[in-house]
Amino acid sequence: MVPRERARARVARLCAVERPWVHNRAIALACGQPSATIEMNIPLLLLTICQGLFLTNNVTFIAINGLVGLRLAPSPWMATLPVMGYVVGGALFTALVARHQRAWGRRRAFQLGLVVAMLSTALCAYAAVAGRFWWLVAATVIAGYYNANAGLYRFAATEIVALPFKERAISWVLAGGILGAVTGPNLASFTKDLLAVPFAGAYAALVVVALLSLAIMSFIDFPPLPQPTAARPGRPLREIARQPVFIVAVLACALGYGVMNLLMAATPIAMAQCSHPFKSTALVLEWHVLGMFVPSFFTGSLIKRFGALPVMGAGVVLCLACVGVALSGVELMQFLLALFTLGIGWNFLFVGGTTLFTEAYRPEEKTQAQAAMDFCVYSTMALTSFGSGALITTQGWAWLNVGSLVPIGLVAGALWWLRGRRRVAGASAQGV
Repeated sequence: MVPRERARARVARLCAVERPWVHNRAIALACGQPSATIEMNIPLLLLTICQGLFLTNNVTFIAINGLVGLRLAPSPWMATLPVMGYVVGGALFTALVARHQRAWGRRRAFQLGLVVAMLSTALCAYAAVAGRFWWLVAATVIAGYYNANAGLYRFAATEIVALPFKERAISWVLAGGILGAVTGPNLASFTKDLLAVPFAGAYAALVVVALLSLAIMSFIDFPPLPQPTAARPGRPLREIARQPVFIVAVLACALGYGVMNLLMAATPIAMAQCSHPFKSTALVLEWHVLGMFVPSFFTGSLIKRFGALPVMGAGVVLCLACVGVALSGVELMQFLLALFTLGIGWNFLFVGGTTLFTEAYRPEEKTQAQAAMDFCVYSTMALTSFGSGALITTQGWAWLNVGSLVPIGLVAGALWWLRGRRRVAGASAQGV
């Protein structure tokens, strides 16, 4: 093979990866891709926008579901059941979503999730207008299919970039949540009285949000998902789940999300109990979600430089700081600072945990491993969603924060345990 043919063959191999985020300008141009793909390619950008619209749905749900539930529920302690229904649905549908992803591919499965989002939010609007509490709960459970589906956007991002950029791809897609941080609370506030019944207009607006995301998703091409074969059948889930890296990554993501959800879901009710207006609640939630997703612009780079475990450890420290601020008082600024700090802590734990988790499975195992991860996350969120309503209405904001120290301590212990194992393994490898 002459040198020119060898060079062409090398470029062809690089282009055949079907991951268009490349880090060399010459290779990008040789592949027929614009130089802008050095930092961000169009599919990743569109997926980031879809993530932002997904978080618009989630933040709006968080802002209004507890309040609508409080108005319609037979008993105050049941107020956050619609919040819990959304994450319970996410947990229930994780296995079904994994099967749909394997059978139909990423794009068609994501599109189905968005159709379900449109139908379920329309049903939420009807339930709010008709004053039917259990219809509202059922609608949020159905919306869980969309929740479970869109929760995989962060994993899909790693499939449309080159392997060395997986940390940044996860961060970039999660950074799309900034759109949700800005539009979610404001959408809830602006559409609160759009219809005769409070917040029914917000649910109706979410139908349009899902329709827009469906249109954008139609332009994203994902590479085919690797399928198990006779030569590479994939390990059983129980074998994958016994790995220390799997255990710690899942524990950090699940409990990190659980603590965040426990405090965030209770915040609208806690602020109402403290006589703060809904406008102030929307402001606190906006800053909370900004804290969750603005750090995504640099979290991937931090993980690349320092490793996932140190960044996750910083997330634990920030969660502890949130509890300290929350226990110091119930003024607007204390709610805002506590929730903002909590958001940053969640980001470090979740992005770090997701990146760490990609070490736990092989390509042909990804759908079942990712489904197992998200089942644990959504199950924990379901428990904390229910617990937040019960605790905030019976024990109060202070005890809710004190209780969150338990899962934060468990995550800290898990990170220390894995760090110790890796140090021992590293020392053993050097000694060989």
